[in-house]
Amino acid sequence: MVDRVLVTLDGVVRDPEEPSIHADDIGVLRGDGVFETVLVRDGKACALELHLARLRRSAEALDLPEPDLARWRSAVETAAKEWGSEREGTLRLVLTRGRDGVEAEQGTAFVLVVPVPDRVNKARAEGISAITLTRGVSVDLAQNAPWLLFGAKTLSYATNMAALRFAARMNADDVIFTSTEHRVLEGPRSTVVIQREKQLLTPPARSGVLPGITQRALFAEAEKTGWECRYESFFTADLITAESVWLLSSVTLAARVASLDGLKMSPPDCAEEITELVERGIARQWKLSDWTS
Repeated sequence: MVDRVLVTLDGVVRDPEEPSIHADDIGVLRGDGVFETVLVRDGKACALELHLARLRRSAEALDLPEPDLARWRSAVETAAKEWGSEREGTLRLVLTRGRDGVEAEQGTAFVLVVPVPDRVNKARAEGISAITLTRGVSVDLAQNAPWLLFGAKTLSYATNMAALRFAARMNADDVIFTSTEHRVLEGPRSTVVIQREKQLLTPPARSGVLPGITQRALFAEAEKTGWECRYESFFTADLITAESVWLLSSVTLAARVASLDGLKMSPPDCAEEITELVERGIARQWKLSDWTS
């Protein structure tokens, strides 16, 4: 059973042990590029069309050439098929600006599949512990300074990874970022959703958060069953008073926050329903991706 699958945009399955990135690639030198992370389940990429659309938007924000979505779609399907249907996988679509100073450089593009991290199954089953950390910026910054690329999924993830390492030193699993106004933003690799009775809330994109694929799938499914779903700014204190807090991401899917800043948070009666809504929403997007492709 393979532990890594690498496919380039020409559809060729490459040896993942062989070098594939030049030392002067600007994605390596400066983090100048974009990516998407997709769950592979039953040999197929979940919610692929939503991820491809977000990849295109991120590339546009960085003034990268418009991605050829048909080629990306084909490469993803090849990689997922090579990975197989016996286990889940983490699939990444990576696009960089290419080599520094090389004329007519078209960029570096590839699809990589690796095993799902061990932390994922535990987070799904038991929930996670999280701490709140300030991002040190105002919610107005994304609109006032679009060149800072809030809301784009770029390769510049050093700050996010540093926050997660800090959380680990504090014996926490994850982080919820907040603004200077104490408004909730997002996690380093997740979207924040709070639940109050039959209402689900998530911060709006205008606050500088990355639009969530799994959150979007949840809202689409939940609204069909009578939930009120809203994009609305809320404060750190609202995390404490909510009936439940969730971190949603493309690989973990739904992780309930079981403790926040050391405060235990009991599961609500609807916890199982929310998890099921996420699963159904992702499954529905999966079928839509099949239909679209």
